Amino acid sequence: MRVRVLLAAVALPLALWALLPLSSSGQSKQQELSKLQQRIDNARKKIGSKKGTERELRADIAGYQRRIQRLQGRIGTLASRQQVIQDDLDAKRSELESVQADLRKERARLLRLRKRSAETRAMLRTRLIEIYKAGKPDLITVVLNSDGFADLMERGEFIARISDQDRKIVKLVSAAKIDSTRSEKRLDKLEGRRKRVTAVVQRRRDQVAEVKQELIGTRVGYTRTKDGKAAALSKTRTDRTRLQDHVDDLEEASAKITSQLAAAQKQNAGKLPIRRGSGRMIYPVNGPITGAFGEQRPGHIHAGMDIAAPEGTPIRAADTGRVVLLQGTGASGGYGNYTCVQHTATLSSCYAHQVRFGTSMGANVSQGQVIGYVGNTGNSFGAHLHFETRVNGAPVSPLNYL
Repeated sequence: MRVRVLLAAVALPLALWALLPLSSSGQSKQQELSKLQQRIDNARKKIGSKKGTERELRADIAGYQRRIQRLQGRIGTLASRQQVIQDDLDAKRSELESVQADLRKERARLLRLRKRSAETRAMLRTRLIEIYKAGKPDLITVVLNSDGFADLMERGEFIARISDQDRKIVKLVSAAKIDSTRSEKRLDKLEGRRKRVTAVVQRRRDQVAEVKQELIGTRVGYTRTKDGKAAALSKTRTDRTRLQDHVDDLEEASAKITSQLAAAQKQNAGKLPIRRGSGRMIYPVNGPITGAFGEQRPGHIHAGMDIAAPEGTPIRAADTGRVVLLQGTGASGGYGNYTCVQHTATLSSCYAHQVRFGTSMGANVSQGQVIGYVGNTGNSFGAHLHFETRVNGAPVSPLNYL
């Protein structure tokens, strides 16, 4: 009932205006109002379309958000992997630095050993020359029969024939040679280790670069998707807001014209012609029917018919009779101010929701006489007349008598 009455309140000024003789100004306003309504309808259709686009974009963004969440999980995995690789790379770099430091030390030590070996060889060569000049043939024979310097160092008779000083020189030469050989082997191992660690470091660098590139690609895709959808949604919302503002302006203009038409209708409400049907009764007010007899309402069945009219519109007796009920709002509850007129021994009519009465209890009224004024009292959600006809007190359809 609330919705029907509110709709009737909006449509009423136009419906009643159509029943009045129109001036050129009134016709112009009606045409303007009609055009405004058409523009409002078109704008509302566009707003509905924009809302549909917004829903689609929000759904797309929600879908991409779910994909992004999955990508975020992948990004987290890649970041963890990157950290592990980075830690390993740092460790290998430290190892490489240590190896390189060992290499530097070993090279320096080898240089020192080679220098010392050269010095001891020179000393031994000098000593051998001295021994040769001293004319000791047996020792010379030992030297000449040796296969090389190394063999010479191992010949016991050679060692036995030289002096203690000579023996020290030979030991120094032998030790220098051994140290040099060992140092060269260690250096070779360190070089091999350095190459292996360098290769591992390079692989780790490549892996880190690959992971970083994948992370960058994922984030770029995420950013582009998010920005693109957000920009589209923002533009759609801006367009819809602009359209809504336009509709508000149009509705404000429409409401202004409607108010003017309603004021004119209210001013001429008493001049409306009495509406007659084919029955014995006349319509108590001239206006659109917004509620029919017998409609199912929450908790009850509608016992009469509702006729929309502006507040203050005169209510006329549907037929000749006597006022048998005249109840105020406090006594009548949902009916508000209402009046009942007895027409025959069995037939009566009632008029509810009046703003004020136009007759008195027990008064005799004639058909068409003003007995009250349309209002919004009682259980009502907009100005209208609730009109009933009753036979032996039971409600019947008013259309049977109008």
